[in-house]
Formats: sequence, C-alpha cells, structure tokens
Amino acid sequence: MTWWIFLSGSFAMLLVLFATGLPIFLSFLVLNLAALYMLSGSFAGVLLIINSMFDTGTSFSLAAIPLFILLGEILFRSGAVNILFNAVDALIGNIRARLYAVAIVLSTIFGALSGSAMAVAAMMGSSLLPEMRARGYDRNLSIGALLAGSSLAPIIPPSVMAVVLGILSKVSIAELLIAGILPGLLLAVAFFIYLVIRGRINPALAPLSKRADLPGRERTVMVARALPFLLIIASILGFILAGIATPTEAAAVGCVTAVIICSLFADFSFSKLVSCLRSTASITTVITIIMVSSVSFSQVLNMSGATFKLVAAVTALDLPPAVMFVMLQILPFVLCMFIDQIALMIMLVPLYAPIVLALGFDPVWFWTLFLINMSVGGITPPFGYTLFALHGVTKDVPLQAIFRSVLPFIGIFALMIALLALFPDIILFLPSFL
Repeated sequence: MTWWIFLSGSFAMLLVLFATGLPIFLSFLVLNLAALYMLSGSFAGVLLIINSMFDTGTSFSLAAIPLFILLGEILFRSGAVNILFNAVDALIGNIRARLYAVAIVLSTIFGALSGSAMAVAAMMGSSLLPEMRARGYDRNLSIGALLAGSSLAPIIPPSVMAVVLGILSKVSIAELLIAGILPGLLLAVAFFIYLVIRGRINPALAPLSKRADLPGRERTVMVARALPFLLIIASILGFILAGIATPTEAAAVGCVTAVIICSLFADFSFSKLVSCLRSTASITTVITIIMVSSVSFSQVLNMSGATFKLVAAVTALDLPPAVMFVMLQILPFVLCMFIDQIALMIMLVPLYAPIVLALGFDPVWFWTLFLINMSVGGITPPFGYTLFALHGVTKDVPLQAIFRSVLPFIGIFALMIALLALFPDIILFLPSFL
C-alpha cells in the first residue's frame, strides 16, 4: 500500500471513529490494532503497543499534569477566585470600558490558574457576563472579550497543554512553559487596547461605570489580600526560570504553597482538599489514558514508513521556509475547530516533529506558535469547543451572536501570530535565560 494512502486512510478512519462518539482512547486503540493487522496480517505487533503504553504512562514528566490540575482546583474551590476578582475590580477603578478591562485581566489570571480555556469561559460567562449586560455594556463585545481572554489559558503558564506538547514533541517542557509568558501577555494587551479604542469610538459600547468610588484604604486592602495568591504563580515560574527546579518539582512546590496560602487567606479545609484530589484524579485519568493509548500511533506510522516518506516528500518540495511554516500552522488552526486539543496534538505532533527538525525551525518557537494556533482554533466558528462552553452558560444568547462576537479577536490573534513569527526573539527571550 502506498504510504500516502495509508497515512490519509488512517486519519480518515480516526476522524470517523471520533464522529461515532467512541472515546478518544478507544478510537486510537482500534486504529492501532487495525493498522497493525494491515501491515503484518496479524496482531503479532500488539506487544509493541502494550510496551509503548507502559513506557508513556510511567514517564516522570507526566507527574506535572496532575500537579498543575490540582493547583487550579485548590485555588478555585478555596474561593481565591472571588478575592482576585475583587482585587482586579478595585485596582482598575472607574474608567470607561472598566468591565472589559476586568474581563481581560481576570481571564488572564484565571487562565494561568486553571490552564483550561473552556473552564475559564464557562466561569466568566456565568459570573461576569450578567454584570456586564446589567451595566449596559454591548453584549457581543462583552462575549468576544470573555472568549478572547479565556483562550489565553493554554498559552500562559502553568499550562497543562504545554506539558503535554513538550512530552509529545520531546522539547524542553520548562522552555515551552516559559515561552508562553510574553506572547500571552502581548495578546492580553492587544485585546485590551482594541476594547478601549472601540469604547472611545462608540461610548455606547462601554458606558461609564456608576459604581461608587471605593475609599483608597479599602481598595488597598482588597489588592493586598490578592497578593499572596499571585505569589503562588510567581514562585512556580521563578523556580523554573532560576533553574532551581524542574516543571514537575515547581508544580509540587506550587501545590504545597497553595494549600498553605489558601488555608490562611481563603476558605480552604480538609474536605475541600479531598474534593480537589478526587477531581484531579478524574481529570488526570482521562488525559493519561488518552496519551498512553495514542502515543503508540506514532510508532505504527514509523513501522509503515509513512513518517519518513512524508518528511522526504515535504523537504523535496523545496518551498521557501516561510511558505512551509504557513502550511504547517494552518492545519492545526482548522482541525482544532473540530477536534479536542489533546487529541489533535497526539495526531499531528508525531508527524510534525521530524518535519520541523528537517526544516531547521527552532522547536520552542514553532511549538509555541502551534499552541497559540490551537488556542485560537478553539474559539473559531463553527465548531470551536470554547464557543460551546460559553453558550452552555448563556442560554438566552443565540449561537450565531456568539460566532459574530469573536471574529474581531480572531483577527487580532492572526496579527499577533504574524508578529511572533516575524520576530522569534519575543518567544525565545525568556527561555534563553534557562
């Protein structure tokens, strides 16, 4: 069988299995068994899949995933979210487009805490959006701001998605985590500037706040209450940047620090810790079982020779590197509208990794842009997952309105991706200190 027929047939079969509603890990297992049978005429190679699943599942790098998830659970269940909300609201004060600013800043902070765009979109949609609409803020622009802010979650560390991507691509997890800081902050600033300009041009989109000014002392107290929680994130990134700890060790320190700080400055108890651990175990199990059942997919592709022939075919095209870069980045952007981010990474990264090396792209730069691309794919109509997460908590808003609201922010994403592609040092500056 020709390599390209085998490769395209494998992906087509995988998409069909996804469409049937079969769990992702079972879809990969069925595909691997079917591919082994096609290649060898028997299931003799099934031991290869079992060994691959064991090696992946026992990798020490995977320990960072449950730790980052646990960190987010502790901060959310302890009520630290409300403390941060009050602090940001007090700090920004009475300015035009104040709630737009609150939306972007809070989404950025909560994204760093949870790493899940869908979780941030659902939480902000249920808590802040009703307040924005009650204050007369434009509905569509408010929804777009919340979706744009929530899409920063996989980019800004600590990010579970960056950990998974680092494991799959065999690129330093620490460098990928740190590389997301400046792009994430630049995107947040770009969103904020756009919202302020829109508010200045058309004041009806962002009416002046009618909230009474808080006394300076009360505002200072609210901000001071939030500082210990920000130290949790700062300590994690500081340990990684200083080279004192690996991402896994830094995540463990962050969890211990979070338990102490939330017990002292928030509402955290032993029963909530048990709930956090249960939720973390459930989420981690889902992610891990998908990874261990799908990483062997790359080995099946290697056995078929499809990976090596694909690399040879791509490099033989002799296209300019810029054209190749655009081609490689467009595919995850489109597919992430239809496929879960982790499943997409597992599908594409084994194919992309040798091509990226063959083309001479800096792996940290390329995979950071790949991660940003997948994030914007999650808010792109018609099937972006994050869109439906927000729609789930805003039943009275038509889905078509949500689609329209996010289009300007997708344009901002595209401009920022172009900027980061043209100036790689923006991404590579902080990782260079490691």
